[in-house]
Amino acid sequence: MTGAGADQRIRSLRPPKPYVDPFKAHGFLIEEERRPNAKSERALTVFLAGAECPFTCSFCDLWRFTIDGPTRPGALVAQLRSVLHELDGARPERLKLYNASNFFDLRSVPLEDMSGIASLATDFAAVTVESHANTIGPRVLEFARQIAGRLEVAVGLETIHPGAIAKLNKRLELSRFRSAAQFLSENGIDLRTFVLLGTPCVPVEDSIEWTVRSVEYAVAAGAGVVSIVPLRPGNGELERLRRLGDFTPPTLSQLEQTLDRCLQLTTAVVTVDLWDSHLLAACEHCRARRTERLARVNLSGRAESVISCAHCSSA
Repeated sequence: MTGAGADQRIRSLRPPKPYVDPFKAHGFLIEEERRPNAKSERALTVFLAGAECPFTCSFCDLWRFTIDGPTRPGALVAQLRSVLHELDGARPERLKLYNASNFFDLRSVPLEDMSGIASLATDFAAVTVESHANTIGPRVLEFARQIAGRLEVAVGLETIHPGAIAKLNKRLELSRFRSAAQFLSENGIDLRTFVLLGTPCVPVEDSIEWTVRSVEYAVAAGAGVVSIVPLRPGNGELERLRRLGDFTPPTLSQLEQTLDRCLQLTTAVVTVDLWDSHLLAACEHCRARRTERLARVNLSGRAESVISCAHCSSA
């Protein structure tokens, strides 16, 4: 089941959501990122609080960080201004604005806030925002013209598995992803892509293979950066799918194997998302060392020997 019926079921299974202040960002972080030009840059990621995404994907847990109702005009500008006021020293090269939704959906980011956000981004050489492929269009070009730096749009591809993609309730056709990627490329806008590991309705024995294929597809479409996101249970729907045998949470070992295979894709930066990686099943004797290895490979792009562990017989 997809569409309105699936939306209702997915929402009904969610655990209670904590209160989110509509005028306060969730936080920020500064970290080093590898770019397709083989250089690294400092990036400031600001986690904004705004309206929930309307697409209600079966795997999503970002709704926990959204407000009830549409984003209030001026709220995102106030959040970003407050974060920038806290920063000490020189600005990082890149500003990443993640609003747990779609930057080019007017319910999430009011049109009147675009110029204010662009003005606050003046000191950054590049700006990254996130948005569903279905929202890519004229508003992207307008925002790109307003900012001083180069724009990058992060778009979720998730998977190209023919059976799974139709069951994610994402309302995304591969043809639409390709046309959005082409639109960005033709207008000098960079593409960053998210791909899932542990996608529901992909047999666990095929999970790594289909993630690698999806990364290859994203790179062929023009993505300069691809982030592999291991699915995290906890939204209610994934628990339902697990009971049905349609979802198996990915492991740290699967994440390692996937990244190691993707390092051969030299035309793009491929990294793994280590957010909440402590929740992935793994040997507790070597988990920390393996996670540290992944963090190093994320930044260097160079293969490293796998970690040896006598307790779990890895490597």
